[in-house]
Amino acid sequence: MNKDLLNILSNSNKDIDNQQLMDYLSGKLSGDELHEVERSMAENEFLNDAIEGLQRIRNKKDMQSYVDELNASMQKSLEKKKQRRLKRRLKEEPWGLVAIVLIVSLCILAYIIIRKLLHQ
Repeated sequence: MNKDLLNILSNSNKDIDNQQLMDYLSGKLSGDELHEVERSMAENEFLNDAIEGLQRIRNKKDMQSYVDELNASMQKSLEKKKQRRLKRRLKEEPWGLVAIVLIVSLCILAYIIIRKLLHQ
């Protein structure tokens, strides 16, 4: 599996990394760290859903593979959204540029015509 995909959670959320997530799920965090993770969960709905889903896993040995799979799925989803947003932006830009050029051209043409009519 691509190493870039394994760290999507830590790259997308500055409050929690994969190791802290695994420590939270295994109950190894101190009081302050535990409070910080729970605060992050309250602020981030996706993180909260992900942790709740991971807590329901019965076989804790497979948890890292589930976390890796979740990270890979989230990376793919984010990449698809980014590509759609980029395509939409590229499609919208030419019309805006055409409109600006057309308006400026009409203003220049109107100025020239009015100036010629006043000097005749």
